[in-house]
Amino acid sequence: MDRTEFVDRLDERLRTDDYADLDASANGLQVGRAVGEVDRAALAVDAADATIREAVDRDADVLVVHHGLAWGGFDRLTGLDYDRIEPLVANDVALYVSHLPLDGHQELGNAAGVADVLDLNDREPFGTLGPEYVGMRGRTADHYTVDDLSGLLDRELDTETRALDFGPERIETIGIVTGSGVDWIGEADDRGLDALVTGEGKQKAYHEARDRGINVFLAGHYATETFGVRALGELIEGWGVETTYVDHPTGL
Repeated sequence: MDRTEFVDRLDERLRTDDYADLDASANGLQVGRAVGEVDRAALAVDAADATIREAVDRDADVLVVHHGLAWGGFDRLTGLDYDRIEPLVANDVALYVSHLPLDGHQELGNAAGVADVLDLNDREPFGTLGPEYVGMRGRTADHYTVDDLSGLLDRELDTETRALDFGPERIETIGIVTGSGVDWIGEADDRGLDALVTGEGKQKAYHEARDRGINVFLAGHYATETFGVRALGELIEGWGVETTYVDHPTGL
């Protein structure tokens, strides 16, 4: 596939331009020429030395990631920035990034993947960020207890969930913002949800969850954000491009 077409298709499907003023990440084609061919695509959560070198070893033409390298641009291309980018340039491997657009996508996104694991119905966008959303909410088919929900997340995401169990014992309505999503505890409470599922926490999240009387589940940043790139892999395969997933969990 032509690289320009590859990038344009992803940008359109993920609505990349709509998040341009909301996201610190430089989404879209972040490293590489706009021209060329894409026969093999590697996908990973993070652009880091380990995943970049693995993509090179697997002879990928492009590495598609959730967390890229440019967060507000580069003042100088030296040190660690150079060490990460040099293998991409030297081996003509493009880097495509989708951060918040992939979090909030209601079909391909990370929150949508977690919602599938939890078998949520009546799904709607959740996690307001300006005019857009970075997550999803829904209703359980029956209900979960705190232990039920923690156990399901542990098994299906291969993680160790920390539960701040300050909410209802019977959990029926759940909001999801993957990665670092505790800033949306207030929105979850305002919308009358029983629980918020996210990745990692902050100190203030404990007291906010306790004071608001809502359950918060911290299932790991990496563990909650593998769904989007995996879904993109399936999409890209449908375009006739060979794909490979580079799994490099952080345990965080």
